[in-house]
Order: sequence, then structure tokens, then C-alpha cells
Amino acid sequence: MLQQTRVSVVIDYWERWMAKWPTIEQLAVAEEDEVASAWRGLGYYSRARRIHEAARLVIQDPSWRGLLPQDAAELQAKIPGVGRYTAGAISSIVFGEATSMVDGNVLRVLSRQLGILGNVKSDKAVIDLLWAAADALVEAVVLDDCEVDETGSPRPNDRPGRWGQALMELGSTICTPNPDCAACPINITCRAHHEGRVLAAMQGDSREPASEATGPIDIEDVCGICEPFEIVAENTAEVVKPKTSTLRLKQATVSSFFSSQSSAVPGKDQRNPPWLDSDQANKAAAWHVRRFPLKSVKKALPEQDTIVCAVRRRIDGRYLLWKRPEKGEATLMHSEFILLNKINSGLLAGLWEFPSHILPDTDNTSGAKRKHIARSFVEGLFESTDRAAETSGSQTDPTRTTKLKHIGELGSVPWTFSHLKLTMHVHVFQLENDVGPVALGLARDAHRCQWADAEGVEQETMGTGSR
Repeated sequence: MLQQTRVSVVIDYWERWMAKWPTIEQLAVAEEDEVASAWRGLGYYSRARRIHEAARLVIQDPSWRGLLPQDAAELQAKIPGVGRYTAGAISSIVFGEATSMVDGNVLRVLSRQLGILGNVKSDKAVIDLLWAAADALVEAVVLDDCEVDETGSPRPNDRPGRWGQALMELGSTICTPNPDCAACPINITCRAHHEGRVLAAMQGDSREPASEATGPIDIEDVCGICEPFEIVAENTAEVVKPKTSTLRLKQATVSSFFSSQSSAVPGKDQRNPPWLDSDQANKAAAWHVRRFPLKSVKKALPEQDTIVCAVRRRIDGRYLLWKRPEKGEATLMHSEFILLNKINSGLLAGLWEFPSHILPDTDNTSGAKRKHIARSFVEGLFESTDRAAETSGSQTDPTRTTKLKHIGELGSVPWTFSHLKLTMHVHVFQLENDVGPVALGLARDAHRCQWADAEGVEQETMGTGSR
């Protein structure tokens, strides 16, 4: 639940969830729609489906006997929806194993502590290095004042979980994208912070001894991981470029400016020198720290227009809903719409919605053209019912032939997903006669369709945008 969602929002959801399914056995036997409904509002509904699937798997597997495996590698390999971070969190917090848990907050903290200017979202070398650092740290932490077994290995304890959660908390409260370096309890060990101090001294923004901000760059100091950057003075237009070698692939960091290094090992009893507490120096250092990790350029989201059709039965005022197929799940719908549902499976798979149809050309769709497309689409839904009546060998009952009335286009609703900007053009149709309980030529796929009144629509599990 905490993935992509703030703690303050999650608390109420978690409490309701645990009250409803206090054990994994109870969750395993819950209905799919019931689980999805409990998740409604958190988004990314595939997470709810995977939690449900995982509960069933753990209960059914005779080797696990209703208990999650303790090993992070096994969790990641065998439990649906569990990735590297979640596996590490479960293994360390729940079972006390010396396993790292690295989320976006921890990646930011470690990137700054190590002074690594790289893309923590897409650069594999950077990501692997930070995970390796996290592994080394948690292994060192667990060996500090803990019991060992007969082989000398540390026994499970709460230190790995506390350590991992502390790093995440630090990243979410202090070492944020706009950090409060002066309040940081570990700024003394932070490479990016120290670099910021050196650069502040170079610009005259701190009282650091000048001897610590001199020295030529050696080719051996060229970093093979970090990306190049320019050093921009705080509140000035001046740009200072470090002397770099002819190698342009990566950067020569300001580590080469450190001509004087303390031989003392940083520790909790060390105190900052007086110049370190200057407000101006803190501000200049924080400005530099903000540059870590490398800010990735956000790609423009693709845009898509879709026709959404609210089909209402005149006989009882109920609306037609259909459900998207799961990813990779076969559907027996009319072939024209099989591709449509495969395209839209994934993020919204398994959710109810009003029938919709993606517009192939969003630049040339006038209101009249959208009306024509919407009518053709809805008529196509009922087409096989009418055709079946015509070819059944019996006389066609005119009362069973679909009669549709286009009420109008209500308007256009924009909605932004994490991966897509969608504009939904909403059209209302009225079905003038009753053509059966499902009213579609989808008898073999009837579980995907239903008629619901306004209250029923509100209660169904739908994406927020669709609702």
C-alpha cells in the first residue's frame, strides 16, 4: 500500500483491510471483487490482485504452510508482486534477516552519502553500486552488538529492519529532494555535503580554510560512474567548471579539490568545525546536495482520446458495464474489440467500466465524427444478438431487435494516468427495448458484462478516472 502512496493516506486503508482480513487464510478465500473494492482509491489495482494471488499461493503451497518464506531471494522469485525492495523489507523487518531494503528515499540518501551523481532510476551501474553499498551497510550494522549462532553467523534480530526503516525515514523527512542538511544527523559522513562545503569555500560562501579547496585534478580521479556537471555558484550567474581531462564520458568530481583530508574516522562523537555551522555555508552546501542524485528528464506522456459510452436501458434505467480482461487472458468478445482490450489490459485490467473505444486519429475528430464512431461502436456491441435472431431459423421477433437512441455527448473529461494523458468523450445512449438480461452477443462472456443502476455503478470497482 505504501508504494506510490503517502503514509497518511494508507493508514485508514490498512486498518480497514486488517479488520476485514486479519489473517492470510481469510484473505486467500476472499472474492476478487471484494479485494479490489477494499483497494479502491489507492490506484494501481494490479497490486491488490497480486496480494490476493500471493495469499492463495502461500496457503496452497505445502512447503510454506501458510507462512511467507524468510529469504529475500525466494520471496522475490516466487511471490507475485514482490520485487527486490519489498522482499528486502519483509525479510529484514519481519524476519530480522540481514537484508537491505532500498526504495527511492534510500537511493537518494546513499547517492548523496557516496557523492554519486547518476540516474538512480535507469542507470544499472549506479543502481547496482548503491544496492551493494546498502548490503554492506546492513551487514555491518547487524554484526554490531548482536548474538551469533554456533557457526558465528548473526542470529535474526531487529537491527536490519530498524536500520532500513531509519534510512527511509531520513530520506522522507530530512534528506528530501530539497534537503535540510543542517538538521541531518549524518552530514559529517556525506560526500555531497562535504563537496558543497568545498565549493562554498571556493566561492567565498563559507569560512572553511582555503587550503582545503585547492589542488589539481588528476586523471586517476575521473569517475567512471558519475555524470558530468557544471558547478553553479549560489545566487550568481557565474559558472565554475572544474579542469577535466580529455575523457568526456563521465565527470571528474570535486574530490580532486580536497587537498587536505582528516585521518580521523567519522563517528557519532565527532563535532562539526565552527565554519560548518555558518547559515550561508549550510545554504550553499544544500544547494549542491540537491543535485544528487541526477535529475532525470521526464518524458512527455503520450496522449489518447477515447469514446466512453453510457448505455442506459429505458425499461429500468440501468447502465451497461463491462470488465476489462486480465493481462494475457483470452476473451470471447467480438473480434473487433479483442485488440482494444489487450491494449488496455494491465493498469486497469479486471476493473469495471462503461464500454469505451479508442479513437485512432485524435487530431481529426469533430463532434459529429465522434457521434458517428460512438453509434457504430455501440451498435456493434449488439450486432451479434440481432444477427443470431436473424439466422436462428425462426421468424425474427421485431421486439428483440436492438433499438438505440443517441441522447448526446455530455462533454469531454481529461484524466492523467502515470503513463498516459487520456481525454474521455462521454456519449449517452438509450436502449429503447429489452434484448435480454445481458443484451450483448457475448453469452459465453456474460461474466464480463452487467446492467447496474446508478447506485450499483458507484459501488462497483472502477478506476477513478472511469468513475
